[in-house]
Amino acid sequence: MTGRRAVITGVEVLAPGGTGTKNFWSLLSEGRTATRTITFFDPTPFRSRVGAEIDFVAEEHGLGPQEARRMDRAAQFAVVAARGAVADSGIELDGLDPYRIGVTVGSAVGATMGLDQEYRIVSDGGRLHLVDHGYAVPHLYNYLVPSSFAAEVAWAVGAQGASTVVSTGCTSGIDAVGHAVELIREGSADVMVAGASDAPISPITVACFDAIKATTPRIDHPEQASRPFDATRNGFVLGEGAAMFVIEELGHAQRRGAHVYAEIAGYATRSNAYHMTGLRPDGAEMAEAIRVALDEARMNGEQIDYINAHGSGTKQNDRHETAAFKRSLGEHAYRTPVSSIKSMVGHSLGAIGSIEIAASVLAMEHHVVPPTANLRQRDPECDLDYVPLTARDHRTDAVLTVGSGFGGFQSAMVLARPGREQR
Repeated sequence: MTGRRAVITGVEVLAPGGTGTKNFWSLLSEGRTATRTITFFDPTPFRSRVGAEIDFVAEEHGLGPQEARRMDRAAQFAVVAARGAVADSGIELDGLDPYRIGVTVGSAVGATMGLDQEYRIVSDGGRLHLVDHGYAVPHLYNYLVPSSFAAEVAWAVGAQGASTVVSTGCTSGIDAVGHAVELIREGSADVMVAGASDAPISPITVACFDAIKATTPRIDHPEQASRPFDATRNGFVLGEGAAMFVIEELGHAQRRGAHVYAEIAGYATRSNAYHMTGLRPDGAEMAEAIRVALDEARMNGEQIDYINAHGSGTKQNDRHETAAFKRSLGEHAYRTPVSSIKSMVGHSLGAIGSIEIAASVLAMEHHVVPPTANLRQRDPECDLDYVPLTARDHRTDAVLTVGSGFGGFQSAMVLARPGREQR
């Protein structure tokens, strides 16, 4: 370790319920939900028909017609969010060494919407076995390779340093930011534009989750469909979105007088090497990731003021997390507010980890813990303080945010207010 520290100085979020960080925080702090019946296509043939969609028009967010044609929806999200984060940070990237500026973008499923749409076109709605590539968009290759996301963001911000895509399923958003932090700590970069983006609400994705019954079949009241930690939960609601950050070496940020939202004090990821979708009920792997992240932050569990949970709303995930929090924080877990924003913005797969980091940072900024919406019926197996229905004023100087992904990935990150050593 070099002693270099990484801090967040810029944030931008595109999430269901209203684009932009201000709208995102308004939705969370008011406990509103943005889940609705899917409108992007006719969901009638599917078991799960609800989603958390963004009302997004590329041109209204500064993307020209050529950019919008070239980029898949998820890449558009990433670029718009990256530009917003840079603007929020006030950093003048043009005056910096471009080789010291890097990009890391997380995504679980890449250009799913673009590929799905283009396949329907070139195959004439699936009628043709031998497709006619002449009907495809000219930039179809960009949809195929997820590395195009990082390339687009790098071009948008003028970054010529390390440029990476991280794809670890539903932990991609945490892991992408964690990788950016490691590059700053080791001295490979001074500034990173990092985060994650996914736009997976397409027929192929909905069909895949229908097949394994991971998404909720609750379709009568879409706004109440996502119920993390509730006894009646029966699956997650598919969402979309992006969150991007400007992450700087602490001294670099201080020299330019930047506003520091939080220090990324600790990060760790582990795998259970057990099952593609199954989780052990004792939460050992997530607890180990939490332990290592706390050790890296030089903190103990009793210093955590709030836990931003993965909280997908599946039976086994919510039990697994609850066990992991007890295992890693001990009795302090019972005294610590826990909540899941997926109850309000759905589960945007790889993007959600970064969106949850943004929620954690804003909770620290405002000393408000966002609620778990739709939590009305207590589950005896989930017996922690999940902040039901209504946001709570609560001093928040250190946040633990976690993610759990298919393949057995478990990631944890500790965010802390700068100057925590003086607490």
